[in-house]
Amino acid sequence: MNLPNKLTIFRIILVPIMVIIPMLNIQGSFMQIPYTYYIINLIFIIASITDKLDGYIARKKNQITNFGKFADPLADKILVLSAMLLLVEFNKLPAWIPIIILAREFIVSGYRLIAIEQGGKVIAASVYGKIKTVTQIIAIIIAFLDINSFAECFSGKLDGIPLIINILQTTMMLICVITTIISGVDYLKNGKDLLKN
Repeated sequence: MNLPNKLTIFRIILVPIMVIIPMLNIQGSFMQIPYTYYIINLIFIIASITDKLDGYIARKKNQITNFGKFADPLADKILVLSAMLLLVEFNKLPAWIPIIILAREFIVSGYRLIAIEQGGKVIAASVYGKIKTVTQIIAIIIAFLDINSFAECFSGKLDGIPLIINILQTTMMLICVITTIISGVDYLKNGKDLLKN
C-alpha cells in the first residue's frame, strides 16, 4: 500500500479518536472555549491536512489508484459528517445542515456505484466537489472556535469578537451548504446518462 493510501486510512482512524474526546469529560477552557473543542479541532485539522497531502503525493508521484479514488472521498465524508454531528450534539449547529450534506453524499455515492457496475469506472471528485470539501472544512474549524450557536449573530445579543466569529461561522456554513447542493446537482447532470439503462 502506497503512502497516499496510508494517509487516507490514517484519516479514517482519526475519526473515532475525535468522537471519543467528548466522552472523556475534559474540564477547563481558554477564552471561553472548552479544551474539548480545541482538541477535537486539532484532530480535525490534522485529518484535513492529510486529505490535501495524500492527493498531492498521489499526483506528484503518480500513485493514483482506484482504492484512493474510492477511499479518499469516503474518508472525507466520514470526517466531515462526524465533525458536524458533534457540532449538532453540542447545540452549535442545526441538524438540517448535515442532513443536506448526507443526502448529497448518498446521491453521489449511488451514482458512483452505478458507474462502476456499468463500466468498471470509478468517478473521481469533481472541481465542485473539491470546493465543497474545502468550504466544509473551513466552516467546521471556525464552528469549533465559536462559543455561540449557528446564526446567533442575528439575535442582536452578540458584539465584538464573538459576533465576528459567529458571522464567519454562519456565513461559511451557508456557503458550504450552497456548494454542497451545487456539486450534487453537477453530479446529477453529468451522470444522467447512467440511468438511461
